[in-house]
Amino acid sequence: MSDHHIATDDAWVPEACTLPTAERPLRLAEFDQFFADAVRGLDRLSAQHLRFQLDGATQVEEAARDLTARESSCCSFFTFDLSRPDADSLSLDVRVPAAHVDVLDALAERAASVRNVQ
Repeated sequence: MSDHHIATDDAWVPEACTLPTAERPLRLAEFDQFFADAVRGLDRLSAQHLRFQLDGATQVEEAARDLTARESSCCSFFTFDLSRPDADSLSLDVRVPAAHVDVLDALAERAASVRNVQ
């Protein structure tokens, strides 16, 4: 992962998040770095479903599994599914219930804006 600086405002952090407030800037920075380094594209498949196309490297898969497992523990409304459509690609599907579509909207906007920073 690269070491360029990305702002970590927490405007998209949902109220339902149980991550301690002091830890949120670190998690946001991790997501920003992940978006910048690993995401190659994103598609909004429905209001409640977002798909990230990721770099297919093994370390990206490991980072995605670690980050999504930790995020699921504090924001249990997220459903993350990581898959390999083929040997060279990796997809991360993110789903939320209808009550949290605004959080998925904000996550998609954040990922798109971070990707444009590069």
